[in-house]
Amino acid sequence: MKKIIGAFVRASIGGFTALGIDHFMNPRVQSNSQLSYQPSVKYVNMPVSAPETGIDFTTAADLSVHAVVNVKTIYPLETNNPYIYDPFRDFFGQRMPQQQQAPMSTGSGVIISQDGYIITNNHVVDNAEKVEVTLNDKRSYVAEVIGQDPSTDLALLKIKENNLPSIVYGNSDNVKVGEWVLAVGNPFNLTSTVTAGIISAKARNINILSNDRSKGQNAVEAYLQTDAAVNPGNSGGALVNAKGELVGINSAIASNTGSYTGYSFAIPVNLARKVVADLLEFGEVQRAYIGVSIRDLDYKLAKEKSINDIK
Repeated sequence: MKKIIGAFVRASIGGFTALGIDHFMNPRVQSNSQLSYQPSVKYVNMPVSAPETGIDFTTAADLSVHAVVNVKTIYPLETNNPYIYDPFRDFFGQRMPQQQQAPMSTGSGVIISQDGYIITNNHVVDNAEKVEVTLNDKRSYVAEVIGQDPSTDLALLKIKENNLPSIVYGNSDNVKVGEWVLAVGNPFNLTSTVTAGIISAKARNINILSNDRSKGQNAVEAYLQTDAAVNPGNSGGALVNAKGELVGINSAIASNTGSYTGYSFAIPVNLARKVVADLLEFGEVQRAYIGVSIRDLDYKLAKEKSINDIK
């Protein structure tokens, strides 16, 4: 019995001794309500909380989405043969001719006046037999092609209607790299789609338009580059700034897949205004030629011509 009591006493003394050593060696842990993480290292330029940008796209979207239309183009059949091959014809005799479905495509357009004038891309309506325009409120019209300008890939349409919602012109010359913009259109036939991005670059030449002097085509490219998502069907749609003003006409994407991969291009609205004004007044775009060629100013040319400032 004495041996058991002695062993118990020795174990108790050892346990209390260990607790005492732990108390002095390790600080006491605070309760959950008192814990606060204080990092000793902080990342440079990493704010504690994200700053308020103050940018609200809802007004710009509401001002523009009602003035962007869906443009459906119907093309003539490539063959005049009204019959479709039928392997059972020899067994069941001659059948009635089957009507082939006319090829169609869709794009977008921007209403620029309350009396029904609409800007779109030339490639949206080129060679079309019939052009149909559907408004955001689902009303549909057959549109007249007033004029086309392959050199800028722009076309002007007209529908017979009044009191239509329209977009106010902005000034594309004042657009700055890094400025927020919205792309409004009908990608993949998804009507009234709005995407946001920034102006990535200005005055881009992507060599997408053809030069054909015999047809009067002299490509004019000075695109606004954006990272707003644009896909097939967006062509002819609106690029608007945060105020809802029209600054460009969405036209092209840079992609190896045929779909958006990060870059899209819009025709500056100042160029579009010139084209529209000429198409209305003359039926074609008036351009002057002064007999000079133009090239980009790079470092080699600047050094050759002793030019210090490359812009």
